[in-house]
Amino acid sequence: MIAQAATTTVMLNNGIRIPQLGFGTFKIPDDQAAEAVRQALEIGYRHIDTAHIYANERGVGEGVRGSGLERDEVFVATKIWNDDLRAGRTAQAIDEALERLDVGYIDLLLIHWPVPGKFVDAWPHFEKALEAKKVRAIGVSNFLEEHLEELLAVARVTPAVNQLELHPRLQIPELRAVCENHGIVAEAWSPIMRGQVNEIEVLQRIAREHGKTPAQVTLRWQLQLGIITIPKTGRPERMLENADIFDFRLSDEQMREIAALDRQERTGPDPSDFSF
Repeated sequence: MIAQAATTTVMLNNGIRIPQLGFGTFKIPDDQAAEAVRQALEIGYRHIDTAHIYANERGVGEGVRGSGLERDEVFVATKIWNDDLRAGRTAQAIDEALERLDVGYIDLLLIHWPVPGKFVDAWPHFEKALEAKKVRAIGVSNFLEEHLEELLAVARVTPAVNQLELHPRLQIPELRAVCENHGIVAEAWSPIMRGQVNEIEVLQRIAREHGKTPAQVTLRWQLQLGIITIPKTGRPERMLENADIFDFRLSDEQMREIAALDRQERTGPDPSDFSF
């Protein structure tokens, strides 16, 4: 059933399909990224997420190239960092990301954070990269409703994805609804709260009912909501566990129980107030 990690996809607003389960590479060092990506692809993942600030794009690209898979079998996403937006060098940063990855093109390119006064200026460079076929889809990350509205007021291309901190303790239903109304797919980072979901009693009970772990239940919950999810780990056994979520389904009652866990609790920065 892990093979379904490659075939369970979501349609983006430009007609491109993205594997709904991805492999996150945050905090995986560059010299370990190639092997981690190779292992993830061998297990069945087909969506790899990285970013300039992770400092591992070269390793990620090496892992993709050395996987034995055709390029169009792997979906590669990366992000442009805040400093490049502030410096007005978005176009250069996109070309540098392409050079570091060295996989021919980027499947999904995101603005990493809504840098005040800068993300609107950066977006036309994303649109040009899309037109030039340097990237196949463009989107944003950590954008709240006010950021989306500001961008959409001037954008020619609507973002395909909004990558957000999203997990049982931070479900942001209103923001997800805004994204859906604009045809933007929500994507979850920190989907299992850095392992903290394993300590939530409701998830423990549901996990026992399915013979799964709380992390697997959480990832399954996100899939059933139509959310893209990108759990991260450098451990092959965890890669396998995170991908083994296609042989069960949560009931409507279990989905409601998980919905009731929302506490608006973040594990990372608040997009409404950041200075990095």
